[in-house]
Amino acid sequence: MSAKKSKDKLIIVTGAAGFIGSCCVRFLNEKGITNLLLVDDIKKTEKWKNLLNKKCVDFLSRDHLFTALERGEHEIEAIIHLGACSDTLEADGNYLMENNFRYTIRLAEYALENNIRFIYASSAATYGDGKLGFSDDHECLEELKPLNLYGFSKYYFDMWAKQQGILNHIVGLKYFNVYGPNENHKGRMASMVYKMLPIVQKEGKIRLFKSSDPKNFKDGDQCRDFIYVKDAVRITCDFLENTLSGIFNIGSGQIATWNTLARAVFTAVDKPAQIDYIDMPEDLIGQYQNYTCADMDKYKKKMKMPSSENPCHYTIEEGVCDYVKNYLLTGERW
Repeated sequence: MSAKKSKDKLIIVTGAAGFIGSCCVRFLNEKGITNLLLVDDIKKTEKWKNLLNKKCVDFLSRDHLFTALERGEHEIEAIIHLGACSDTLEADGNYLMENNFRYTIRLAEYALENNIRFIYASSAATYGDGKLGFSDDHECLEELKPLNLYGFSKYYFDMWAKQQGILNHIVGLKYFNVYGPNENHKGRMASMVYKMLPIVQKEGKIRLFKSSDPKNFKDGDQCRDFIYVKDAVRITCDFLENTLSGIFNIGSGQIATWNTLARAVFTAVDKPAQIDYIDMPEDLIGQYQNYTCADMDKYKKKMKMPSSENPCHYTIEEGVCDYVKNYLLTGERW
């Protein structure tokens, strides 16, 4: 990626102090791009630590963004909209729809009215239990059945965009299981790598959920498409430099089990693997995905990549090792 053509025009990054957002800022900064308007609500969290040593033009609360846009103080080149409530257990539907759906509509409409590149975060949670597959083909959107309100709020915007006929003017990204530095603030929604490490250090073991579908998945062999955040933001920011549009999966296109992930953590700290299996909480059983794998065929075709090529630079073992050794054990952010 080269630096932006116009240093006067800004790139807006919402959710900029969050996990993927702050990593996008780091990635852009490392490419020499600092003409950034960062948007987030830090409040009483420690998300501010994710913005240490990062360069931007200004920082705004999400509640002040539209006021600033209406004043027209800056020319905007692109909006990377990553700000959202990402808690899959959030039960307040009105909050989710206002925060994840209505706010995204307002930003999309502003971008379209002003000829601004609009890239937004959808979610793999829109695929529900995965029985219908994980294709990002627009024709499949109506068939999807998310398992929780978070997935529904993301699905609803995807559907709105299709119904409005604007998917060929914007970019939606369905992130699969992203892990990596800068997720310290996420609490129960942090990746399992983040949660596993302190237990491994203290007890020398990792606890994984027993299978809720033992006929098809052994304990710990539930499958996920894990993607290291450095790969996720590289792919995200590539959309600033191309003219592709539509909804795209963001994953590796390959599966790994929870057992594989756990063993990678043990390897990163040079300890023998010891895994115990515990019962899954009742409130998770009905909305638990036993298998996810991003269908990356459309992305590869559009990017003219060989079908056999992995769009990610990091294997699961390499990503976990980098995360654990260079960030979690050192207390560093990226």
